[in-house]
Amino acid sequence: MEIHLPGGKRVEAKHRGFTIQTDQPEPAGGENGAPSPFDLFLASLGTCAGFYVLTFCQKRNIPTDKIRLSLETTRNDETRMLERVSIHVDLPSDFPERYVDACVRAAEQCTVKKHLQSPPHIALTAAIA
Repeated sequence: MEIHLPGGKRVEAKHRGFTIQTDQPEPAGGENGAPSPFDLFLASLGTCAGFYVLTFCQKRNIPTDKIRLSLETTRNDETRMLERVSIHVDLPSDFPERYVDACVRAAEQCTVKKHLQSPPHIALTAAIA
């Protein structure tokens, strides 16, 4: 993965033929032209959990078009760091009752969540070319 700085407050990640664009909100000096990196962090968590719900349902031929996941965050007022991220799986009324708890267990298999629970060491270096 390569990270590029195209100007303004924009930062891009290039990976496997994709360009993932980020920007900052206007109050932070950006143009709000793309999600912020932190927005993508939360989206990673939600879409990862969603992938596991999707896979669970597909294996059981359960329709997924009406399933939605929503995230809510709670921050510490002093540190401004997240204290809690709640992911809620909204299931349609015709979802099989016997699979509700198993659907949550499937979402809990999210690899992004697992990495946050046992975080890697992040090493930063710099060098002049």
